[in-house]
Amino acid sequence: MTAPLSHRDFALQPDDVERLANLVGPFDEHLRQIELRLGVEINNRGNLFRVIGDDRTVELTMRLLHELYASTETETLDAHRLNLYLQQSGVEALHERAAEGAQEVVIRVKRGTIKGRGPNQARYLHAVATHDINFGIGPAGTGKTYLAVASAVDALEDNRVQRIILVRPAVEAGEKLGFLPGDLTQKVDPYLRPLYDALYEMLGFEKVAKLIERNVIEIAPLAYMRGRTLNDSFVILDEAQNTTVEQMKMFLTRIGFGSVAVVTGDVTQIDLPKHVRSGLRDAIDVLRGVDGISFTFFTARDVVRHPLVQRIVRAYESHERGAKE
Repeated sequence: MTAPLSHRDFALQPDDVERLANLVGPFDEHLRQIELRLGVEINNRGNLFRVIGDDRTVELTMRLLHELYASTETETLDAHRLNLYLQQSGVEALHERAAEGAQEVVIRVKRGTIKGRGPNQARYLHAVATHDINFGIGPAGTGKTYLAVASAVDALEDNRVQRIILVRPAVEAGEKLGFLPGDLTQKVDPYLRPLYDALYEMLGFEKVAKLIERNVIEIAPLAYMRGRTLNDSFVILDEAQNTTVEQMKMFLTRIGFGSVAVVTGDVTQIDLPKHVRSGLRDAIDVLRGVDGISFTFFTARDVVRHPLVQRIVRAYESHERGAKE
């Protein structure tokens, strides 16, 4: 089981409106950044704060907020300074060491065993094993989709679910399904290729083909999920950053008895029109702290592809932070 959530209430002194505005950032942007990095929920009214999370992380976050507030007496915080402070303070490293105590989940598939590489992946696998709805959020190459498929295969072969359902919004860098030839399945297939590749690796091409033919593995465009109730299923919604708020709500309310859902996405790679709010971003704001739902946030340090990919991700993150300042 995951550690139970606890909360701590405290006040930051002195009660200074300008310093508090400096600490929380415009539209609470600094608090949201700390939440995402440490996996906690932070609420405040003036100088009164409440931090919600597991005991160890709550203590770390309280310490960080006190130290950051002290720094506001002499400096102005921005996203870049906050990022540097998080790195230099070592609070993230302490948070990761605390997470390493989570029970390790090992998945056995055709080609061997799969387990988390590093604390974030280990925490993600443990969350999927112990929660009904799970969010894996982070950049490409962090294993969020691959580990979701591995968990689905494990659940299917252990008869904990009766089918695997793969879902993806049909929005991809300006492309639309109508531009592609073929029937519905053929149109959607290219968008689901990362999921297929993982399935082929774990089950073999022939077995995957048979399971698709028997509808044990189902391909479901997000737009066709409305009105359904998914029981005894392992459902994976990939590229969820390209859902609208309405689509995300619709998807999450499809989950029935005996089902597990994993939602994966990268909020830095949204292909929706600029005026449309991402359903994934909205879900992070709305559902944090809801019992039975887990959030795992990956960073460039979790990239397990070619080492150059990690450096590319970090370079883009650094450039985007500089552009905002």
